Amino acid sequence: MGEFFIGDSCIPYLRFGEGEPLVFIHGLGEVKEGWSNQFEFADQYDLIIPDLRGHGEYQKPGEISIKYFAEDVISLLKGLNVESAHICGLSMGGMVAQEIYRQAPEMCRSLMLVSTLHYAPEMLGKLFLRYRKAHAENKSQDVLRETAAKICLYSWNKDNFEKFYQFYRPNREYHFKAMEACLEVNNLTLLPKIKVPTLIIGGQYDSLIPVWVQLLMHKKIPHSEFVIFRNTGHIAKLEAKDSFNRTLRSFLNKHKTAS
Repeated sequence: MGEFFIGDSCIPYLRFGEGEPLVFIHGLGEVKEGWSNQFEFADQYDLIIPDLRGHGEYQKPGEISIKYFAEDVISLLKGLNVESAHICGLSMGGMVAQEIYRQAPEMCRSLMLVSTLHYAPEMLGKLFLRYRKAHAENKSQDVLRETAAKICLYSWNKDNFEKFYQFYRPNREYHFKAMEACLEVNNLTLLPKIKVPTLIIGGQYDSLIPVWVQLLMHKKIPHSEFVIFRNTGHIAKLEAKDSFNRTLRSFLNKHKTAS
């Protein structure tokens, strides 16, 4: 099912299904297969799911930044002759979705911004990055993955941990570069300019990006919809798969554009 798009760079991606194009963009440390709970959308949509630079199979990435993540996705869509698509991004992927809109708003049929942010104060970002680097120093990969799971998940049961570990595969060489890129995001002036249908999703107990951040985004994006998933952390697509998928499908079906 995996394919590679050979353009200015080699972009690994999954593509299957039929219907309007729907792009899923993963979060920091994840891989494209992390959207497996959402593969069912292939019954109505043409799914396009890339690995971002420094993640999954994309291991010769060049410069790491939100700008270049977005350029890769835009390049992939153009290479596949996709004029526009519904764009859904989780966490860092939500930042990439916002940047895609900045660079190519005409390519966005709708936006789904999940457990993400639009702005990180510079000083707070530097302190957070320093803290995370210090706590990762000399730690084994297993310890780092367990720590990430406990931060991202609300329900610490065995099944959730196993599912998380399956698709959380951070690359040490690029992980903190990507984290730093996230902490440089500033979309304060972009959000009020978003004109396409937008769904913003937060998790009630998200300890990584608190749900009040998504509330602020909702207030800044005119006519956006806002949903909070109860009893979930940072990854509602895993912890609340069924209700998450129903919510996305309801939103997407309302905003289909093809005849």
